[in-house]
Amino acid sequence: MKEVILLKNGEIALKGLNRRTFEDQLIKNLRHRLSPLGAWQFSVAQSTVTAIPQDEYTDMDAAADICAKVFGFVGYSKALMVEKDMDVFRTVTADYLRDALAGAKTFKVCAKRADKKFPLTSPEICMEMGGVILSAFPHLTVDVHNPDVTVSIEVRDKAAFIHGNQQKGAGGMPAGSAGKAAILISGGIDSPVAAWMMAKRGLQLEAVHFASPPYTSERAEKKVHDLLGKVAAYSGRIRLHVVPFTAIQEAIRDKCPEELFTILMRRYMMRIAQVVAQENDCGALITGESVGQVASQTLYALACTDEAVSMPVFRPLIGMDKNEVIEVSRKIDTFDLSIQPYEDCCTVFTPKHPRTRPKLYYVQQAENLLDSDTLIEEAIRDTRVLMIRAH
Repeated sequence: MKEVILLKNGEIALKGLNRRTFEDQLIKNLRHRLSPLGAWQFSVAQSTVTAIPQDEYTDMDAAADICAKVFGFVGYSKALMVEKDMDVFRTVTADYLRDALAGAKTFKVCAKRADKKFPLTSPEICMEMGGVILSAFPHLTVDVHNPDVTVSIEVRDKAAFIHGNQQKGAGGMPAGSAGKAAILISGGIDSPVAAWMMAKRGLQLEAVHFASPPYTSERAEKKVHDLLGKVAAYSGRIRLHVVPFTAIQEAIRDKCPEELFTILMRRYMMRIAQVVAQENDCGALITGESVGQVASQTLYALACTDEAVSMPVFRPLIGMDKNEVIEVSRKIDTFDLSIQPYEDCCTVFTPKHPRTRPKLYYVQQAENLLDSDTLIEEAIRDTRVLMIRAH
């Protein structure tokens, strides 16, 4: 008899001949995420991963909290792994689920019998255990349609599992199963949400942040570390590349038309991010832009930005409004960090009247006033690399 965690696969169940590859990546991610809590053993059956702690005093509540944020699982529950024996079911079920049942008004029993050699059918298990639970908790009533607690008993080949309500998982695909991409990360609300959304689709993230000391502070960079730590709680650890951007911004300020400052800065950011991405085997760039939110995110400005790079650029927020983005940021616990009043480099040297319909020809003419190759090479040379882990 041992407490374990049952995790239900999501989209992986729809995969064909390469399904095992996705399952292996999922278990690799889960093993890494749970490793701070001790050693674990994993098994896969019926689209369910069973995580079995190998240490006697593993913190199972902490483990469940971690499992809730591992992409690839649509549901999870702590469960008691027991012998396949009705006498055992009768003895342990009410006690194991006491806290949940004592605070409920209604319940039902759901039995799944994968082992067809078990002497009772699924309906017979439900009727038998329903009577046991009613005897232990006479205040309860049965509601098969909308119960407060569903008592599940799963009889499988090697063991049986008893658990209460299944909790909602993070969904999506296993991080790393779709390759790698580089996220341009600022300290705002949007880019951490964009990072989370693309990690949910199976991308492993490299993060690129542009710092402009002395115009931006160490607190502004620390804020980015903390935001990525929130994303890493779902995606796994993220390597952060901190790029010094002051020289480029000052060169643009000194030599280029003011109304083009923002679009020129964005093009340099994209070029540098592409170099970082290529050096780290990334197949795409990710930004937190959405159409029309600011002057640099009009269709004309986005077209000028994309022209600076040859990589695909993913913009998962492109059709979302600000309230929708804020809703996701609250869900992943980045909102309160994002609104801290520490400026990032995007707010430095902001023109009073930015060009909303920039023409590529004039943007390129302005760039010709700068020694672009040298500026980019120096920024990449002085880039710092840090590893960000889950917060």
